[in-house]
Amino acid sequence: MDKKQLTEADIISKFILPSLESAGWNSMTQIRQEVKLRDGKVIVRGQLGVRKTVKSADIVLYHKLNMPLAVIEAKANKHEIGKGMQQGLDYARLLDVPFIFASNGDGFVFHDKTNLQALETEIRLEDFPTPAQLWHKYCAWKGYTDAQLPIITQDYYDDGSDKAPRYYQLQAINKTIEGISSGQNRILLVMATGTGKTYTAFQIIWRLWKARQKKRILFLADRNILIDQTRLNDFQPFGQAMTKITGRTVDPAYEIHLALYQALTGPEEQQKAYKQVDRDFFDLIVIDECHRGSASEDSAWREILEYFSSATQIGLTATPKESETVSNTDYFGDPVYTYSLKEGIEDGFLAPYKVVRVDIDIDVQGWRPTKGQVDNNGEVIKDRIYNLKDFDRTLVVDERTQLVAETITAYLRRTDPMAKTIVFCNDIDHAERMRRALVNLNPEQVAKNEKYVMKITGDDELGKAQLDNFINPKKAYPVIATTSELMSTGVDAKTCKLVVLDQNIQSMTKFKQIIGRGTRIDDRYNKLWFTILDFKKATELFADERFDGVPEKILVVKPERITDEDDTTFIDELNSGESTRQDADEPSEQNDIADEHGDYTADISEWIQDGETTGGELGSDYVKYRVSGVTVKKLAERVQYYDTDGKLVTESFKDYTRKAVKQQFASLDAFTRKWQAADRKQAVIDELAENGVIWEALLGDINNTMDPFDLICHMVFDQPPLTRKERVDNVKKRNYFTKYSDTAQKVLEALLDKYADAGIQEIESMDVLKVKPLDQLGNTLQIIKNGFGGKPQYHQAITELEAELYRDFPHSA
Repeated sequence: MDKKQLTEADIISKFILPSLESAGWNSMTQIRQEVKLRDGKVIVRGQLGVRKTVKSADIVLYHKLNMPLAVIEAKANKHEIGKGMQQGLDYARLLDVPFIFASNGDGFVFHDKTNLQALETEIRLEDFPTPAQLWHKYCAWKGYTDAQLPIITQDYYDDGSDKAPRYYQLQAINKTIEGISSGQNRILLVMATGTGKTYTAFQIIWRLWKARQKKRILFLADRNILIDQTRLNDFQPFGQAMTKITGRTVDPAYEIHLALYQALTGPEEQQKAYKQVDRDFFDLIVIDECHRGSASEDSAWREILEYFSSATQIGLTATPKESETVSNTDYFGDPVYTYSLKEGIEDGFLAPYKVVRVDIDIDVQGWRPTKGQVDNNGEVIKDRIYNLKDFDRTLVVDERTQLVAETITAYLRRTDPMAKTIVFCNDIDHAERMRRALVNLNPEQVAKNEKYVMKITGDDELGKAQLDNFINPKKAYPVIATTSELMSTGVDAKTCKLVVLDQNIQSMTKFKQIIGRGTRIDDRYNKLWFTILDFKKATELFADERFDGVPEKILVVKPERITDEDDTTFIDELNSGESTRQDADEPSEQNDIADEHGDYTADISEWIQDGETTGGELGSDYVKYRVSGVTVKKLAERVQYYDTDGKLVTESFKDYTRKAVKQQFASLDAFTRKWQAADRKQAVIDELAENGVIWEALLGDINNTMDPFDLICHMVFDQPPLTRKERVDNVKKRNYFTKYSDTAQKVLEALLDKYADAGIQEIESMDVLKVKPLDQLGNTLQIIKNGFGGKPQYHQAITELEAELYRDFPHSA
């Protein structure tokens, strides 16, 4: 056996796996092959989204299920023994393991992060470490004590399905369990929206519960939908041990309790149901969306956490809140693990976005009433310049509402009229007017189903009843939901493809939550990316350095905070359309700013219950003006893409392609040499697609009669283009077919015609032999044997055909 001729798969099966099994590794429970750690980033161009291909770790070794210890990267024997090391180090970083092995079948290079004196050594196949040896070194590296091990080694929940924690979920779970086993009682997990915080929490609770480390557990949230989704989905395996607290009664017969804050407490003493049980009743509390009510020191909801202060408390959030008045890290400490939106998009677990920014003339230039002008209700409009922050908050311009609705409708008609869409408005009144405008602009769709557009807000029972249907991918209706606060967080709308921002947003926390409504991916329903249609310049927050990082702690306690805060100044600022307070436009349980109406109210019980406010006035003199007859038009509309470096860029496909290709190929000659040398031209096409050059989008935007090669030469290097048909005509004129048999000539001529119609990809796939007219010559094997004598000769003929097609290469001067 010539080892140099063996494939990578042969090296694994004939040398690496026998070495592992000889060392005592169990092939059923401890060795996993082809472990895919990432899904592949989605690249978006136009209306197309394609995934980048990702490599899998060749082998991952486990102490037991979902407890990774080591990564092994294999290469064919023609390569040096340690060639796979850098790849292995990348996978080890994702899995947070200290042991990496690279092999070409001759032995192993062993990278051992637990031994800094001999970081990389070469070992023989027969000297591979045993499971006990690696586990012992791992425990010493982690600093585990004997008392920690029963908790740390407790099994994950496994129902036998293919569902397993992703690499970042493993890290979050394991780091949390490690922290708790070492005595840490306050833990913060920061994970971007759509990355499975609740599933992660379930696995943490399951392992602690099964280890009997934590016997009574409380899962806290502030919205019914969050509790119900959790109970019916991720937490279902708890079965009869689980209950949802209702009727303000805590039943000690259950071990897993799910509860709304509102079910446990209230302003009156008799509403404080949590006091029915002793302070040490719960020994673990998990707080979902902990950036909201429980974050603030003076929150009515914080009293629950403080009552059960002896319990271990885990805060879950996508947006750790750091402001002058509120800090998550002040209460929970620094996050034990953070997985950001940017990481999620890069790994392909979260959907990237493109932004369509629409500038409206009165938003940019402002609008001022004429002297003594009255609104539609006869009120004299206060004489000042109204701008972007005012519209639909203190001043309604009917024509502006109409223009926004027309833009939304036009976008959906141009792309997909049935794409799930959330329109974020300033308040309930705005959401209702937007609903009406969209209904009137889509009569054909509404005639098919009157739920095509629905207002889903806290005050509307019919609308709220449709929320489950909106987030259910199997339900077509509602398609468009107008809302303000109810759907800004915690709503798992996997197939939402369009997020419309017509709401004033200055709060980074709120912005992240709203953007999170679109970041979920659902391959089954072709939801790989989403569009943000922005009318309020909210997406300028993407450029804020706080957008994707962990915010710095800026908690400031001022002497005056010791007494009750006077909100009078803030009310005046809000009346004037200005505010200097950070997060002023975000609803807050503590300062009673109810954003549904842009109003100030002392009673927010309905918002607390439903995630919305439904009443209240911003002072007795507060007036919202409404005017009609204003000429309103769009000044500009531009498209921005999430680029490969994580930034939003504004550029055309042509500009992007020029830049991406020139980064890879310095000259025309470099590109043509690569193209000519490639056994399969599709490989070059795929390589460029990895950098965001999506051919389907380019051809649709420019010219679909050109070959990818000619398109690049023309667009990037200014060469005169040839169409595919012109290339075919040139080949036929040269009449080079005569050296082939009659059958082979018929095949090659048919392939040329296929190339002229569909491009180079068509003739490089053997599937082309199964379709007309080639299927008339026999099945695939018969065509290859009768026409060419065998598979190698057929592939050689295709190579020669491509050489003839690209015989006249352009060359740079």
